[in-house]
Amino acid sequence: MGSYIYNPMALIVKTSQLPNSGKGLFTTKPIKKGEKVIEYKGEIIEWKEYKKRVELNKDGYLFFINNKNCIDAYNTPQHKARFANDASGLGRVKGLNNNCVYEIEDNKCFIVATKNIDANEEIFVSYSKEYWDCIRYNIKIGRHKV
Repeated sequence: MGSYIYNPMALIVKTSQLPNSGKGLFTTKPIKKGEKVIEYKGEIIEWKEYKKRVELNKDGYLFFINNKNCIDAYNTPQHKARFANDASGLGRVKGLNNNCVYEIEDNKCFIVATKNIDANEEIFVSYSKEYWDCIRYNIKIGRHKV
């Protein structure tokens, strides 16, 4: 598990380099490989509550830890971690690759650098193959817009 010596205040939200991604998370200072970049924060809910929110179209920023502990950042835009995009998603750009991973520690989720990240770089983290398979399926059936 990486150390948490990075300063989350050095993270800013601005337009992502990925098409159709909206905002992205960027660092203003270098980050070393293995450092915890930021904690993924939001409302702690159970999986059954999240399923209700999906039906209301009030979803999209969930991190699933287990059935009893999900982090829902949908209503918490002040928590910057939710703006980290996946460079391996639908809007890939040549030369842009994921530079972080999600790590769980004591029912908390952190974004951790997998390589040294330079100042002014965008933070990219994999959402998982399962996530993108679900998005592709929802696009196919018309439940998700690109």
